[in-house]
Amino acid sequence: MTDRELRTFGEEAVANRGDHSQLAGAQGEIIVGIDGSEQSYGALRWAVHEAEVRKVPVRMVTAYSLPVFTGTGFDAGYSMVDEKALTDGVAQILDEAHSRIGETSVELRATVETGDATAVLLELSKKAELMVVGSRSHGGFIGRLLGTVSTSLPAHSHCATVAVPQSYAEKIEKDASLLGGGKSVVVGSDGSEEARIAMMQAADEADRRGVKLTLVNALAPYTGALNWVPAAVDFEALYREIADLQRKAAEWIRGYFPNLEIEFKLIDGSPVQVLLEAGNNADMIVVGTRGRGGIAGMLLGSTSQGILHNTQVPVMIVPQLEDPRVETAPSAEITWG
Repeated sequence: MTDRELRTFGEEAVANRGDHSQLAGAQGEIIVGIDGSEQSYGALRWAVHEAEVRKVPVRMVTAYSLPVFTGTGFDAGYSMVDEKALTDGVAQILDEAHSRIGETSVELRATVETGDATAVLLELSKKAELMVVGSRSHGGFIGRLLGTVSTSLPAHSHCATVAVPQSYAEKIEKDASLLGGGKSVVVGSDGSEEARIAMMQAADEADRRGVKLTLVNALAPYTGALNWVPAAVDFEALYREIADLQRKAAEWIRGYFPNLEIEFKLIDGSPVQVLLEAGNNADMIVVGTRGRGGIAGMLLGSTSQGILHNTQVPVMIVPQLEDPRVETAPSAEITWG
């Protein structure tokens, strides 16, 4: 047998690190960040189920860097961690991830890169169909790969990113049937173009899963702190206008998905609170973000951040993608939430 035939899944990925020819045709994959934490393994399990629905491959990606330590002695100079020890650990992580999935119809691939994890994943997002990471990753083997990736990647990614929370990862580890829950996909709307893009992505997801799409509009209550609000504002008329836009949005989506069940809700409260409550038992919450450009692209908005940090279900963050279907969407004279 050749050396390649004797290698494990993880050892093969390590042996091919730096060989970017394998990525040349890596179009339309689901990319998963793996760092050896339970959250990342949960994210992988979710990604494989999603890949079964979409009929695309899954690529596990892990990135590491060689830390350099300064000696305290006069002639100590610099010392580096043994790279073989690191790469052996990387191989073990990927082998563990591979073994946890077991038998599947999905093609599993793996890539090992050196460098900053976020930068590596961002580059891969240019060709990916979907990025998936575990959220609230504390610890893990390779420099706590997903600790900041789960918040920084969605703000800059070139495609949609799904963050799978630790609590959800633990649930599907115990009961994999939850992955096929068949409940609903919840999407937030505030009348903006970003929200319309997110609504179409959410409709795609609900249609693939054969579940209901729930359009949620949060109308933050006006309090005494908002002294600038004119006393003459007709709040009932405002509600009617938003409700009318909801109906038009549902009709717009049905034009592309005639068999999709759609419901819409207009709820008083902060967008974060409303979306978390509406999506508590959903398959997924979907929100839009302005994404990569300018100051707004440096961070996720407060709504996206709040949902990511408090959700109990997977959250899809949708950047400002080009989607010709949005051109036919009903326009709003106002935004809210």
